[in-house]
Amino acid sequence: MDPYVIQMQDHGSLPSVLDVHVNITGRSSVLGKLKSRKARWSVRPSDMSNKTFNPIRAIVDNMKVKPNPNKTMIALSIGDPTVFGNLLTDPEVTQAMKDALDSGKFNGYAPSIGYLSSREEVASYYHCPEAPLEAKDVILTSGCSQAIELCLAVLANPGQNILVPRPGFSLYRTLAESMGIEVKLYNLLPEKNWEIDLKQLESLIDEKTVCLIVNNPSNPCGSVFSRRHLQKILAVAARQCVPILADEIYGDMVFSDSKFEPLATLSSNVPILSCGGLAKRWLVPGWRMGWILIHDRRDIFGNEIRDGLTKLSQRILGPCTLVQGALKSILCRTPQEFYHNTLSFLKSNADLCYGALVAIPGLRPIRPSGAMYLMVGIEMEHFPEFENDVEFTERLVAEQSVHCLPATCFEYPNFFRVVITVPEVMMLEACSRIQEFCEQHYHCAEGSQEECDK
Repeated sequence: MDPYVIQMQDHGSLPSVLDVHVNITGRSSVLGKLKSRKARWSVRPSDMSNKTFNPIRAIVDNMKVKPNPNKTMIALSIGDPTVFGNLLTDPEVTQAMKDALDSGKFNGYAPSIGYLSSREEVASYYHCPEAPLEAKDVILTSGCSQAIELCLAVLANPGQNILVPRPGFSLYRTLAESMGIEVKLYNLLPEKNWEIDLKQLESLIDEKTVCLIVNNPSNPCGSVFSRRHLQKILAVAARQCVPILADEIYGDMVFSDSKFEPLATLSSNVPILSCGGLAKRWLVPGWRMGWILIHDRRDIFGNEIRDGLTKLSQRILGPCTLVQGALKSILCRTPQEFYHNTLSFLKSNADLCYGALVAIPGLRPIRPSGAMYLMVGIEMEHFPEFENDVEFTERLVAEQSVHCLPATCFEYPNFFRVVITVPEVMMLEACSRIQEFCEQHYHCAEGSQEECDK
């Protein structure tokens, strides 16, 4: 093969721009090829950006109604417990961050999967005999949302599919479809307190199914699965050899009449990636600290999945180092009274909201058992002037200045979601306005006049 030949045109003196041509085996020069390109701008968004779609933003941003100017806006739509200032994190948590900052030890880069000492603390906090954990089983992430993204990215390729709850957190679909992963929706049953329709779930599984997402406790439902139901879910996953992504960001945020069972504690044969974080239980969503707990006691994931997660984490170079430095104190020194008080408030608000809405004709609230949400069914036949839940909630904003998310955002039409973190007086006022709204628009369905006369 001929060597590269560099030719310099001799013009007697150096030109203003060095005129260098590189000829490879006699072919036309690279510069010539570059000159042949059309000199025009052509900048287009990537396929990934075009495939990224957030249904909540798409629906809410297109709601062109304005609140009633005579009524103060009450937003029951935002899943951020800090919005109204009534739910504050514990002083021990705040002090832990101050100490980490004052130490000066956490201003540099950490390993992309997190400091070893911080991962040891998370492993120790969640370790139990039924689901043992070591530091190597923990990957720290920038919030639980990044934990979910890394899990999907390591388990699925474009063209494969994942199983996602309906109704369910919209981010699962947003992330998956942006990566070219197909989403198959399995049904939750409101009449069974949002348990999974296991038969329908299993019917969706095929040779391209690579992951089952289980969200417990649930956003948007506020439901908490029983041990028995979780065991049935695991039986399906074991039969079909499908690993589970357990979104447990609301883990331990359950009311006194329920119990949270971490999914990994109930199975030794189904590999599970459990995603969690500080956001909700510690009331600091803006601190962006999440984690993945790798449960793989039969070595089904092997080193490949762990290595894959580590490689993917290197794209971001890890979560905030200050929060990592504070993790030990946050996990070990937050008093039980803080958790108890938060849950007592949420349960009280949930009971108040459920009690008020269940008495309103045309609404069918489902009593929650945990998390921060309550789902309310709309008997649309009694509200004929509204085509769907989106129109219903739009008019609720326009007339009563109460903003609830239509459950179309969660792939579940003719319901709406209520956030129960607002101050009690605001919760009472919102329920009163919802009642007034429903009374103004309620119509007896055909053939049910007797019921309406009661």
